[in-house]
Amino acid sequence: MKLFDVIQARQSIRAFQPKAVETDQLETILATVNQAPSAGNLQAYQVHVFREVKIRQALARAALRQEFLAQAPVVLVFCACPARAAKYGQRGEQLYCVQDATIAVAYAQLAATALGLATCWIGAFDEDAVSRALDLPAGQRPVGLLPVGYAAETPPRTTRRQLSDLVIDHP
Repeated sequence: MKLFDVIQARQSIRAFQPKAVETDQLETILATVNQAPSAGNLQAYQVHVFREVKIRQALARAALRQEFLAQAPVVLVFCACPARAAKYGQRGEQLYCVQDATIAVAYAQLAATALGLATCWIGAFDEDAVSRALDLPAGQRPVGLLPVGYAAETPPRTTRRQLSDLVIDHP
């Protein structure tokens, strides 16, 4: 797919087929994530890949009972790593690492869409519950959960704001 077609095709999917994501597809998604821009090219984030059903169920509970998360055959958990961005001081530790991780999520979504896979960015979750369920290393803050799989639904397209409402063009 061409970039603009991928962007137009991407939408949040909350129902997944019980079909595994092929290893080469997952590797392509992760390689694309690795190309995401980051502050100072520090890549102040970590990506955790989970396939085990018990872990996916624990993530669904930690994500305020968003049970569809457990349906996806793969869940990617994106964590900010403040220490990797410490060279930029407090702003790096509090903001840049989070920006790095969220840009990486966006790249993963677009790569998955280009491969014919579905995703849904999940930001509504209990950070402590996710950290405990995954036994995340100290210093990693989960900022995005991304279930990845084959869509089992085709929801209607959501409306977007008009550019005239979204953009303020300052001459």
